[in-house]
Amino acid sequence: MEFDSTRPIYLQIIDVIKKQIIRGELKPGDKVLSQRDFAEKIRVNPNTVQRAYKEMESMSILETIRGQGTFICNRPEMLKEIKAEMANEILTTFISDMRSLGFETDEIRDIVNSSLKGE
Repeated sequence: MEFDSTRPIYLQIIDVIKKQIIRGELKPGDKVLSQRDFAEKIRVNPNTVQRAYKEMESMSILETIRGQGTFICNRPEMLKEIKAEMANEILTTFISDMRSLGFETDEIRDIVNSSLKGE
């Protein structure tokens, strides 16, 4: 796994887990790797993974059951929430970048529409 040096690694780990949930690679109730195993797999300090897992527990994405491990929370609305959150982040960054290049709202809309038609 390659990391972006401009963002904290624990946030990037959270994004990886969220994307795996969105793509259906991880489903509610699935057990995730232990913090130590995940840290070894992606070659980071276990404390970094611990921070990511703790943050995801506070976001109700993961839950740890003592003696059993860490699991994807079984919340039906979670997938929809994660998709909306990530889409909003991507769009906000895209629009901000386009505006910094001098594009107006109508121009951005035209570029997006043109790109979507080309699919």
